[in-house]
Amino acid sequence: MPQLLLELFSEEIPARMQKRAEEDLAKAFGEKLKATGLDAKAIKTFSAPRRLGLFIDDLPAKAADVNEEKKGPRVGSPDQAIQGFLKSAGLKSIDEAQIVEDKKGSFYVAKIERAGRATPAIVQEITPEIIRAFPWPKSMRSQSSDLQWVRPLHNICCVFDGKAVKIDVEGVGSQAVTWGHRFHAPEALPVTSAADHSSKLRGAKVLIEREERKTIILEQAKKLCAAKGLELVEDIGLLEEVAGLVEWPVVLLGDMNRDFLNLPGEVIRLSMRTHQKYFAVRDPKTKGLAPHFIVVANIEAKDGGKAIAAGNARVLSARLNDAQFFWKVDTATPLFTEERKAKLQKIVFHQKLGSVWDKVERVRALAKELCAVTGADPKLVDQAAIHAKMDLVTETVGEFPELQGQVGRQLYVLNSEPSPPSRGRGQGEGGRSDASRADVRPPPPTPAPQGGGEESIAAAIEDHYRPLGPNDRVPTDKVALTLALADKLDTFVGFFREGEKPTGSSDPYGLRRSVLGLLRIILENDLRLQLGSTFVEARMRYGESKLDASRIDTLMIELVGFVNDRLRVALRDKGFRHDYVEAVIPFVRGDVGSVSKRVEALDAFLKTEDGANLLAGYKRAANILSAEEKKNKWSAEEAAGQVDASKLAEPAEKALYEALEKALPAARAAVEKEEFAAAMKALSGLRAPVDAFFEKVLVNADDPLLRRNRLLLLSRLREALSAVADFSKIEG
Repeated sequence: MPQLLLELFSEEIPARMQKRAEEDLAKAFGEKLKATGLDAKAIKTFSAPRRLGLFIDDLPAKAADVNEEKKGPRVGSPDQAIQGFLKSAGLKSIDEAQIVEDKKGSFYVAKIERAGRATPAIVQEITPEIIRAFPWPKSMRSQSSDLQWVRPLHNICCVFDGKAVKIDVEGVGSQAVTWGHRFHAPEALPVTSAADHSSKLRGAKVLIEREERKTIILEQAKKLCAAKGLELVEDIGLLEEVAGLVEWPVVLLGDMNRDFLNLPGEVIRLSMRTHQKYFAVRDPKTKGLAPHFIVVANIEAKDGGKAIAAGNARVLSARLNDAQFFWKVDTATPLFTEERKAKLQKIVFHQKLGSVWDKVERVRALAKELCAVTGADPKLVDQAAIHAKMDLVTETVGEFPELQGQVGRQLYVLNSEPSPPSRGRGQGEGGRSDASRADVRPPPPTPAPQGGGEESIAAAIEDHYRPLGPNDRVPTDKVALTLALADKLDTFVGFFREGEKPTGSSDPYGLRRSVLGLLRIILENDLRLQLGSTFVEARMRYGESKLDASRIDTLMIELVGFVNDRLRVALRDKGFRHDYVEAVIPFVRGDVGSVSKRVEALDAFLKTEDGANLLAGYKRAANILSAEEKKNKWSAEEAAGQVDASKLAEPAEKALYEALEKALPAARAAVEKEEFAAAMKALSGLRAPVDAFFEKVLVNADDPLLRRNRLLLLSRLREALSAVADFSKIEG
């Protein structure tokens, strides 16, 4: 069957956008083709710095013929309805429609027979629509066309079944040609098929498959390193980016001045990765960085790349010379100094939330309160809080802001005996800092811990920002996770307190991400943190002078509601069904630490035969009670009554009563101990009595006393299951 080739040739597409662009192009083309009756079984995409495109094999020469019947209005309907039907069916007059009789009367029916359109005509129609609506994160107009594209679009090469298909989009060229490597083979290359396109470009020093370029880069880099007895420091993200920067990858090993190895490894790798797109190299004997780097060129040089490697080494040396100077300045003093503290006092964290040092004092006080929950040493936490933000005013972080926290850790480790401020030093009269504007007195600094706490403090300085995203690691050291919790809580509560909340379309302060990080810390470290009281504690660090009682109540509702919404997201991301999550959320009551275990137990329980049948029994009981409530024959007051055991007539209802008397207390006791699996097991014992009850007992008996007793049994069943989850929220 025929094959379709489409290539959109432009100026250099940013590397970070290429992979997503391939996905968007395949999705858009697949949907458009399907809507026109064409079946694209497999769409293969490709991207390189100057091109984005796709191949579709075995595409039919034309769309399928359409034969369908369209039902219209009743015979005798108003003229407006008749005209609307004619227009939608493509008929000229109602005489072209047939009249069909059914149980509801006589209706007009149009029989539509339409021959499938030729594929080239369909492609000519849908391609401009896709190009104009393409979802680039950023786009621009060129001088030669009004079309908005990521970079100026020069040509649309479209070939179907060996023949060129002209595509007209805002005057952009449309020829069945492509162009090779910008330097090695810049001439135009006529193409007649996908195989011809790929083959000619390969001969012209262009590899269009990004996965092939990635494989070549990785294999050549490892080979070069192995030849020197070195190891490549693999970096998946950097590999993905570099593969999008080159059409013809040529991997080279460059040399670096050994003196630069005195710098922290993070500084060297960041300079290489972020600014120069180099891969770091490791010495397998020392496990430290080696004085070399891997650079990927986009050209085959006559000297084998020696000049390219040397030039890149000079550029890297210039970057690392600056870093070395900044590092030398920063290491000349301890991490904490009065001068750095004064600088933090002058940096505005947020206009409504004070300076960075104000935040330090709030986090410091809150973190010490959280120690009762996390089990961290308050003295270590206090020291970590004092030092955590100090590297923000270092020269190294000023040059490499991505290394905040990491630089602080390195500087702290270099000075194993930090010099924190004594009580009242640098805080003005009475030992009060600027944070006292809200009448909050942070606790005074404590002496540096002696004997083994330095590593925890160092870990906290680096990790108190974590997790930075869904794939970032969560702090596990008690001091680190305590400080991370306090830092995120302070930010979250502070911005909500001042009305700076996320909206549906924006979250300028990253509060959603911050709260998801907060929840990950709690859940993955199995903490029992009462968020309600913790929010109060965080709020108190700001003082209450600006908030009246009603505003405080509203704030607490907003905070808890926002956390519950993020908790829903976090649990769904872990793979739990949305209805199971909704069944458990009402039981949070401020402690999210038990939520994951509860929903895990619910999920496991409902996968069993007992659980599935008991859920069916619950729904049947709930439906009966709901129907009675709608008839005003049953109320909440009546449901709160006690079952009269002496009025139980049938063996099946007696058995259910006895089972409920055992299961309900057992389930509640297990829930109190957070033994949710045990609670579910206690409820599973109800399965057989419930089945027997619905099989052998008539609930709506003629005798009102029997009927009331049986409705009370169903109320008790609903109450028993509701002790562990809201089963009414569970679907199916």
